[in-house]
Formats: sequence, C-alpha cells, structure tokens
Amino acid sequence: MKSVARLVRDERTDFAAFLRTLTPAQWDEPTLCPEWTVRDLVVHVVDYDALRFRDLIAQAVRGGLRLDRMNALGIARGPERTPEELIERIEANLDPRGLTAVFGGRVGLLDSLVHQQDIRRPLGLSRDVPPERLRHALAFARHARVIKADKRAHGLHLAPVDLDWSAGSGPELRGPGEAILMAIAGRSAALAELSGPGAAILASRLNG
Repeated sequence: MKSVARLVRDERTDFAAFLRTLTPAQWDEPTLCPEWTVRDLVVHVVDYDALRFRDLIAQAVRGGLRLDRMNALGIARGPERTPEELIERIEANLDPRGLTAVFGGRVGLLDSLVHQQDIRRPLGLSRDVPPERLRHALAFARHARVIKADKRAHGLHLAPVDLDWSAGSGPELRGPGEAILMAIAGRSAALAELSGPGAAILASRLNG
C-alpha cells in the first residue's frame, strides 16, 4: 500500500498530464466551482502551493476568515498566467507541502482529486479514479470541516458500489465512489448518480 504522500504525488502527476491534453478553448470553459473557469481553478490550486504558513494567516485575515473570500484573493493574483506556466507550477510541486501537507498529505489528495473532477465533469471527460486514492479521499472528506463535507455526510452510511470500503451509520447513500465524494464535497451535479434513502437527505443538505 502506498503512503498518502505518494498518492498525492501520483494524483498531481495525473492532474498535470490531464491539463496538458486540454485545448486553449477548454481553459476558458466553466467548472463545477461557480464562476470559475478551468484557468481560475488551476490558479487556485497552484496558489496554495506557494503559501507559507504566515502567508496563509495573512490571506485568512484579509478574507475575513471566509474560505470563499480567501480563494478569491488567490485567484486575483494570477489571472494572466498561461496554461504552460500553471502546469509547470504543478509539476514543480508534486509533493505535498505547506497547507496541502496537512493531515499527512490528505488535504492535498482531496484537493487535487476533487478539483480535477471539477474540470472533467463539465467537459464530459470522465476517468476511472484509482481506488486507493478514492478510498483515502472519501475517508478524509467525511470528516473535512473546512469544506463542510462533515455536515453533509453526517448520519449517513456511505456505501460506494465500486469500492471495498464503506463508512458511517444511518440511511444508506449508494453510488459510484467518485460521485459520493463529489456530492459530499458540495457538488450537486453528482446527485443524479446516487441512490438509497441517504440520497434525498444529502440532496436536501446541498439544496437547503
């Protein structure tokens, strides 16, 4: 079994390789993150790579301790970066460090995996997420307070149909592991792929 840090490196390597397949027009397409294009989202990803702890604190203060405002500040720093520059930044920072290294690299794994899917889903470019990465991301996401996934998953039994893994107690939430992950991460676009009594509960939490 690979270490989480190795899983992050593999996921970011795949992310960079995927970005290299996109056309110039696709970099300006919308993602599952409201008001963010592919370019905006990748700027967000690489912005956190460069932040030292004191920089993160400063950005948190400037953003009023609100994650959406903190992210917007990061996006504002890099609107003119070219796709090649952004991809090279990812390739130069494959190993988790700083914020992405928190919880043994699990923050970096969850961030990279979810954001790659944020891009792929609207473009209709599906992938088979490696099961080991998906299991680790799900196990961490269901407790992730910063993105409110802990509240969305609370009291539900997560039961991916394509993984030898399940967690939680309560009404069952069934579906592909990737769809469950994206839904508890706040992406309502994945709800249509889920079933079980927990699906309606999760939908109400996302739409409430």
